[in-house]
Amino acid sequence: MSDLAHPSIELQIVPRVRDLGGFQVQRVLPSSRRKMVGPFIFLDQMGPAILPPGDGIDVRPHPHIGLATVTYLSAGELLHRDSVGSVVTIRPGDVNWMTAGKGIAHSERTPGCARPAGGPISGVQLWVALPRAQEETEPGFAHHDRATLPTVADAGMQVRVVAGSFLGVQSPVSLGWETLLADVSLAAGATLPVSAHHDERALFLTDGQVEIGGQVLDAGPMYVLKPGVPVDVRAVTPATLVLLGGEPMDGPRHIWWNFVSSSQERIEQARADWQAGRFRPIPGETERIDAPER
Repeated sequence: MSDLAHPSIELQIVPRVRDLGGFQVQRVLPSSRRKMVGPFIFLDQMGPAILPPGDGIDVRPHPHIGLATVTYLSAGELLHRDSVGSVVTIRPGDVNWMTAGKGIAHSERTPGCARPAGGPISGVQLWVALPRAQEETEPGFAHHDRATLPTVADAGMQVRVVAGSFLGVQSPVSLGWETLLADVSLAAGATLPVSAHHDERALFLTDGQVEIGGQVLDAGPMYVLKPGVPVDVRAVTPATLVLLGGEPMDGPRHIWWNFVSSSQERIEQARADWQAGRFRPIPGETERIDAPER
């Protein structure tokens, strides 16, 4: 799809379909057109899909370095386990913020109690590149219940600020880097004001249609906004979107498989460490995903 000739939109990114062991996702970032938006270097949309009775998602144990993962669901639930001992069920509106730092492994699966009935699954998973000073920090995990995340509701607009600050409110989820992540629902005719405070911003429209400056935008692509230009996002129909961005990262990042680093050599070492079993194991897990060939 060609880019829009638009005073507020720099480019649009069309997701690619990827298969995660029998479950398809829409991969938005990284893209050949744009690797990062602010600190965000990875974005997958899961679903919306209906899991048949008796079925479920099984993302087997795999490693990460140099990043933080954000799992945010709008429907369904996932059981998270990791190598620092966390066992948490993620439900819609909650935030799982897992800091990989120098190395962590985790799995995400449909809980056993939810498998017999099946049901919907929908959400996004994002990776945030850690600042250079934090790339080799100790791994950790933080769960934030949806009730702890601030919301702004006004005239058909409902915004949950997942990470960073937006519309005058601050999320308890913080990277230590200027970050913006918000879950937005708009009634038809409602308007979301997006200031130019954050240098890099993008809209990932997951449902409905919106209009910016007279141009109607359809769900599916991610729209990267031009720096320094405030915009008003008006819903043509009821719409949902993810707003993300922040300050540009402190230098380029390499990304390969599940690893992010400012050093290509560090990624090579992480691959060797995973293949040799030098990552801390996940209690209660016996499976693993081997690293692909380089």
